[in-house]
Amino acid sequence: WAAVFILLVSFTIPTSTDKIRLMYGINSCSGRVEVLYNGIWGTVCDDGWDLTDAAVVCREMGCGDVIEAKSAAYFGQGSGPIWMDDVNCTGTESSLMNCRTRGWGTHYCQHSHDSGVICNLTVRLVNGDNSCSGRVEVLYNETWGTVCDDGWDLTDAAVVCREMGCGSAIGASRAYFDQVPGQMWMNTVQCTGIESTLKSCRSYGIASCSTAVTLVNGTHSCSGRVEVRHNGIWGTVCDDGWDASDAAVVCREIGCGNATEVKSAAYFGQGSGPVWMNNVSCNGTESTLKNCVLSGRVRQNCSHEKDAGVICGPKLRLQNGSSSCSGRVEVLHNGIWGTVCDDGWDLTDAAVVCREMGCGDAIEARKGAFFGNGSGPIWMNNVNCYGNEQTLKRCRSPGWDVQNCNHYKDAGVICQCESNTYIKMRLITLPSRTLLVLVYTLD
Repeated sequence: WAAVFILLVSFTIPTSTDKIRLMYGINSCSGRVEVLYNGIWGTVCDDGWDLTDAAVVCREMGCGDVIEAKSAAYFGQGSGPIWMDDVNCTGTESSLMNCRTRGWGTHYCQHSHDSGVICNLTVRLVNGDNSCSGRVEVLYNETWGTVCDDGWDLTDAAVVCREMGCGSAIGASRAYFDQVPGQMWMNTVQCTGIESTLKSCRSYGIASCSTAVTLVNGTHSCSGRVEVRHNGIWGTVCDDGWDASDAAVVCREIGCGNATEVKSAAYFGQGSGPVWMNNVSCNGTESTLKNCVLSGRVRQNCSHEKDAGVICGPKLRLQNGSSSCSGRVEVLHNGIWGTVCDDGWDLTDAAVVCREMGCGDAIEARKGAFFGNGSGPIWMNNVNCYGNEQTLKRCRSPGWDVQNCNHYKDAGVICQCESNTYIKMRLITLPSRTLLVLVYTLD
């Protein structure tokens, strides 16, 4: 399944120095700036601290470009000496210590003026349930790429979690968070576990690895014709022998829960290109479809009239709306349905919901339990979608199980396929009678 091209040169990219560190940031590339002098760690005063100075720190830390230069102890007050004041870098220095200052330990400053930086992080997690889970991607040559799972283990995952400011690693998954086309930057990663960044770990160059699975032409993101990518080309799966065990593996691999229906005979329309898999025989426990037993890949005795498909159990629903494309947003997590808090809820977030539900564009993002109060847990809060996510769960949020919100703030949506005509009832009391008036309004 994988054509792996390996550059047989082990390399290590230095990403930091033992003379500078960033403290109490949200990840390894943000925090209060501290420098080591005479064996003692101390801080940097924010007098004159600007983007040029911060850029030197980011480059020295191996953290790419600077995003923000922070002042006034943004990341908390440090302790010990204030080693540097009135820092004045030209921007070309290789180390902050090479920039002009008043002199070591000479300052007119307090720790309430400790400086900090936010740099462009060179690792990110994509398509996870929250900001601390997902597919590992690294930034190299200004391009985001993935990491091949050859040899990927909990030691490697631990470095990523620490770099992201996410604590300890719970699991190291392979091809679990959806596979994507594009550049793969690292292969056969070998971390010792003490590295501060993933790029500090040994690896063996650039590789092309693994296959991808997606669902096409379904009514929502968790249904459709099964397609797999092999050698960079998308193709279909023949329905010979296609059953519930095979479908279950696909649903789990794309993060769509359990399989509810097994479809055959091009139920979701005929695909194009090669028929990559035939007579698939999964036992149901495999993590990816490519791990299932099959009698062959490209088969001449199968046509696109027999393309296989699946319908997976939804992880999103709209409740109490006037149609299937409007209502209170509810998500399924750990087998339990719960709501979404409306803190930060906007049209971009609603657009992801509408697309996931197969309901076209979003018309309105509703707040304040517009569709009534839900019940059970409030699973998500402060949802922050880019707008191009396939599912709501892939948007950024602080994590599952919200404790600082109530159901009177349940979020809702009205999507495009919802009728633009609404009927409102109004009671008008006159001296002699009460009239029930139906008011039609176009939104």
